Amino acid sequence: MRKENILFGLNGFESLIGSKDYIIKKILIENSSPASRYIEHNKIDNEIKKKLIFLNRKEFSIISKNNRTQGLIAHFEGKLTRTLPSFKNIKTNVGLLVLDQIEDPQNLGQIIRTAECAGIDGIIISKNNSCGITNAVIQVSQGAFFNIPIYEVSNIDQCLRVLKKEDFWVVALENEASNKNWYEVDYRKKIVIMLGSEGKGIKKLI
Repeated sequence: MRKENILFGLNGFESLIGSKDYIIKKILIENSSPASRYIEHNKIDNEIKKKLIFLNRKEFSIISKNNRTQGLIAHFEGKLTRTLPSFKNIKTNVGLLVLDQIEDPQNLGQIIRTAECAGIDGIIISKNNSCGITNAVIQVSQGAFFNIPIYEVSNIDQCLRVLKKEDFWVVALENEASNKNWYEVDYRKKIVIMLGSEGKGIKKLI
């Protein structure tokens, strides 16, 4: 049985309905809410309109459970992460962000949002010892999740070895006085930027 994912609010809604990677099952709208006015004043695809369910405030509040929703809850299906492809034959600049064991969904969502703004081409996360992609992560990303591919790998060390063989340079972000400043690095090539976990940083084995 497929797992349904949930998106609250308008911030990510436009990105969701603009994505071809996900199937929208239903969209709950609270009458007289910002979402209701958005639906009324914007051109919405007919297939999306078929998924709209309008509820009064009492009905909607029971379902929303006090989450900040702007009057919209969207249920959707689809794979939240992808298999890492080969970049061997790509000669142009590619920027990937590797996250080593990020545990807090709030942090992961904010990182995804920042990565999209920075023009990162994809984010790699680990299957183990990571919070993974949750509804909270999707929510905090404010739509960025739908605009940037998220790749999930079993072994970060092995992943980095493969990327190095594909001519990627690896830049690790560490808070040490002896390190280079971020603006001293030349990013005009195939590059991996690596960020460690909140408490432990980047693993010593990497």
